[in-house]
Amino acid sequence: MEERTNGMTRRELLKVAGAAAAAVPLAGSEVLAAVAATAAATRFFTPAQLAMVDELSEIIIPADDHSGGARAAKVAAYIDYRLAESFDDEPRTKWTEGLARVDALSREQKGAPFMQLSPEDRVAIVTAMAAEEQNPTTVEGKFFQELKGRTADGYYTSKIGLHDDLEYKGNVMQEEYSGIDVSGS
Repeated sequence: MEERTNGMTRRELLKVAGAAAAAVPLAGSEVLAAVAATAAATRFFTPAQLAMVDELSEIIIPADDHSGGARAAKVAAYIDYRLAESFDDEPRTKWTEGLARVDALSREQKGAPFMQLSPEDRVAIVTAMAAEEQNPTTVEGKFFQELKGRTADGYYTSKIGLHDDLEYKGNVMQEEYSGIDVSGS
């Protein structure tokens, strides 16, 4: 009998990873690698949902020449963990409904589920959701606020966000710190 990891056998995990790869024919190799790497680690999301959250968060905070993006900071895994540990069902419901709405919006505007869209079309969907960020009235507008907030939380509490992007040095004295001269001179 195969050992179970996070409720799945190795065989089941490989089937899920294969199905996710087949469901994402237009995705880049980064997305497919993220699906395979995180499929075993899901706690709340399905592997396909986790891949979608990974892609959505990377669109919000992409990698650049200064630091890694949300994918490198494992923001999707952070969100998955936080939702799995939540005592309240409301956040989990918001995320399940929000991700379903992202797929529905993708089908309405681009003719395919979100993860089957080109990278440019994915950015267009996120941009459309962000358009009402200041005063959201739709499910996707409200979801974008939640997605952006959790992405920022996950990213800026990670080593990549805190140390690489913000260049936080820790609790150290800086040479340029002038302080207060208490010697009276």
